[in-house]
Amino acid sequence: MRLGFVFGSALVCLVAMSGLGPTLSVAKAQTTPDPYINALDDRPAARLRRAREQGKMAARALPPQTMRPIIDHVPPADGPDMVVIPPGRFMMGSPVSQSKRDRNEGPQVPVTIDYAFEIGRYEVTFAEWSECVKAGGCNGFRPEDNGWGRGKRPVTNISYNDAQSYIKWLNAKTGRNYRLPSEAEWEYVARAGEQLPFSTGSGRAISAQFANFNGEFPYGPGSTPGKYLRKTVPVGSYAANSFGVHDIHGNVYEFVSDCYVAGHKGNPGNGAPRRDGNCDARIIRGGSWVTHGYQMRAAKRLRYTKDHRYDDFGFRLARTIPTPPRPPMQPGAGPVVRTNPVAPLQPIRR
Repeated sequence: MRLGFVFGSALVCLVAMSGLGPTLSVAKAQTTPDPYINALDDRPAARLRRAREQGKMAARALPPQTMRPIIDHVPPADGPDMVVIPPGRFMMGSPVSQSKRDRNEGPQVPVTIDYAFEIGRYEVTFAEWSECVKAGGCNGFRPEDNGWGRGKRPVTNISYNDAQSYIKWLNAKTGRNYRLPSEAEWEYVARAGEQLPFSTGSGRAISAQFANFNGEFPYGPGSTPGKYLRKTVPVGSYAANSFGVHDIHGNVYEFVSDCYVAGHKGNPGNGAPRRDGNCDARIIRGGSWVTHGYQMRAAKRLRYTKDHRYDDFGFRLARTIPTPPRPPMQPGAGPVVRTNPVAPLQPIRR
């Protein structure tokens, strides 16, 4: 939201950016003042200078990486459809020059995820939720589908607490350690190896052919208005990103496990969820069937209480990949390290 201009002996432009929900069916975006972002000079020359400085800072912050561990892992066939996400690194948050940026998306911080993990190929569906209820789990809660249909549509009208009840049931059933992704893991997947707002289409823009949202309000250069379906669609209706993950942008908002902190200052930078904030509030990511295009950016974040339900709230599973036991070392033998070379990281694209 542009606050306006103050004229004196010199011209100073102050910008305060906050995302406002497009309709009454979605709670307003948080506008809590961010203690980590100060007022900024918004003149074109100043924006260009900041962008260049941030590019240099990002290059210094990310150390060289030439080796990654081989991933000898296949997701279990008798569980949810999961995708293995490789290790990597990225800059979390959005640059101050990004259009429609919100204050709590900064400051940008380098994050290194030095482990592989699984994430759901799709959002959890009504069919999967129904299995939980039929088996006596999920506290017997049967969420409404708004008349849109159930089956392969993402489960909606659930809260963070509801998602945790499903995970508790699933872990008891499978003996595994499913969980919600951390906020850093989620954003890493949503960027899929690029430092761009989206991981579908051009990466810089989003239109209705790439995700389910209010297509009348696309985002980014070259985007064009499209259809507004006004409801969810079955998971996998749109193409996956380069990690093989569908609907990371749009369809339903997705809960992550972090406690809410008004910005990324103090982020551990290792992919772990934050527990140093307001743990009565949890973060949702990714936008939904009702949001405008800018609200689906990889850096966009909102918060809600843990018991709050909406018809565009859903979730996606993650799972820590167990570390295989090391074989006993033969006498006189040194440790064996299995690695494989990877292509050098591409320059950050803005």
